Amino acid sequence: MKVFSLVLLTLLLVALWTGSQGVSFRSPYGACCYKEMFIRQKIPASFIRSYEKTPSHCSRKAVRVELLKGKKYCVDPEEGWFQQYQQQKESTSSST
Repeated sequence: MKVFSLVLLTLLLVALWTGSQGVSFRSPYGACCYKEMFIRQKIPASFIRSYEKTPSHCSRKAVRVELLKGKKYCVDPEEGWFQQYQQQKESTSSST
């Protein structure tokens, strides 16, 4: 019983320490997009909250789009509708 308590206490301390150090055991590939994650339909600009490019270590070049309701989808950055959206966002942010 003492060994079990000691192991449990050790695990708890390690969990607290890694949390305070900002260490994450999640894979860096969690931000990548894979073939089955892509959406091909045009997403209306009014539905998009934000977007970000996937990291360079990902096997597929993609953009993760977050909608106003919090859902995230992967989009091909070469899609015409997305390029138009991106140009529109860049032109409105540079004119303000």
